[in-house]
Amino acid sequence: MHFRCLANSGSVLEAWSGDCLVVGLFSDPQHPTWPLLAGVFGADLERHLEQRQFKGKPGECVCIERLGAAPSLLILVGLGDPAAFHLTELRQASATAARQASRVGAHQLGLWMPVEALEPAAAAAAMAEATRLSLYKDQRFKSEPEPRSLPEEVVLLGLPEAAAKGLEAVDAICGGVELARQLVAAPPNVATPAGLAETAAELARQFGLQLKVLERVDCEALGMGAYLGVAQGSDLPPKFIHLTYRPEGSVERRIGLVGKGLTFDSGGYNLKTAGSMIEMMKYDMGGAAAVLGAMRSVAQLRPEGLEIHAIVASCENMISGKAIHPGDILTASNGRTIEINNTDAEGRLTLADALVYASGLGLDAVVDLATLTGACVVALGEEIAGLWTESDVLADGLLSSAVASGEALWRMPLRRSYKEGLKSTLADFKNTGPRPAGSITAALFLREFVADGLAWAHLDIAGTVWTDKDRGADPAGATGFGVRTLVNWIGFGAPA
Repeated sequence: MHFRCLANSGSVLEAWSGDCLVVGLFSDPQHPTWPLLAGVFGADLERHLEQRQFKGKPGECVCIERLGAAPSLLILVGLGDPAAFHLTELRQASATAARQASRVGAHQLGLWMPVEALEPAAAAAAMAEATRLSLYKDQRFKSEPEPRSLPEEVVLLGLPEAAAKGLEAVDAICGGVELARQLVAAPPNVATPAGLAETAAELARQFGLQLKVLERVDCEALGMGAYLGVAQGSDLPPKFIHLTYRPEGSVERRIGLVGKGLTFDSGGYNLKTAGSMIEMMKYDMGGAAAVLGAMRSVAQLRPEGLEIHAIVASCENMISGKAIHPGDILTASNGRTIEINNTDAEGRLTLADALVYASGLGLDAVVDLATLTGACVVALGEEIAGLWTESDVLADGLLSSAVASGEALWRMPLRRSYKEGLKSTLADFKNTGPRPAGSITAALFLREFVADGLAWAHLDIAGTVWTDKDRGADPAGATGFGVRTLVNWIGFGAPA
């Protein structure tokens, strides 16, 4: 799918000669777009819209066939209130229109939206990303894939020439999101720890990255008792993945991206039961998928002056005669001891050793992403991820990057007094605290494994990596959440 901008010269709607034209309409009939559209397509259009009861509300979409005319298909999509129209609404409208255009078999799609109030390059990027990502469909595991018709070219109409700059990173960003979606959606007998390591190896081969994979014996030598404690119940060997992008010139900043990589989480002896979505626990490596997807985007974009490290402590959490028991005490690679009071709080154990490892790399900032707690889903639902950090600079950078990317973060408190709930009478910590504020105590647990003075942020993406229905640019299934935020954050420059 190819994207390009066509600058506004004369009446761009009249000049469009492709087979399908999409026009966004606000709910206010006095907005200039309404009479402009009527002037191009005739007064009958208004009567037709009245018959269809089209009001320009968000999510409304009408397709009109025009036999013997060009364009032969006219799609009108509602934009809602002009005062409330921002990039999020633009992405939603573009995705809605793209799905409709695909359903009717459009080949050359012209997309015209009244975006005068938005920054041109940001608007172009939002429309292009939403169009491509909304049409993604994973059919790798179907014996007979459904035939689909996708637009060959999407032309963003009426934008100023400066908008074309917004298209430069679209292919790389969407490629990273699509990789993350493929990893999360893949079944756990495909996306194994070895499978994630092979994905990292393929990225290294394709984009010239550096890869180190630590095997179990290597992790034992580094004292990674927390990570290996989780891994010991599985017959599949753990893979500790360290993938590095280095720029061609000098390095100004070094950034670490750490992703939780549980390719399947049974809960261990605290077994997940019916109603706990055990069949969906293949997506417990959503953090790792986001990190690897972001690295694919970064490797294609090749930012200058930034050295970026992706770290994934990948394994399964299974039940066997070798699995950890509730009550066991593990020792992490920084010497801290952890009493296991819940084997289903395993992700933080793998992240503990991953964060210790990252802390030893001389980085300026580290961000971890993890499908860590159900408590975060209870607090923020399925569309917003939680953000914990002590750094206001890091928080501001991630929050603004999330807004720019169409993803949603909410900064949560990192209240130190809640750490009392993690105290153990036998070890330094328990791996879970009391039920109240469970996502906060999980973040506080992770904080204990980050070096003092290192800027660190934790993103709990448990609710956002999967959706059961089409949601904006995300079709039902794996969302690839986190890739766009990370790439935007890296593009803005990470804090030193």
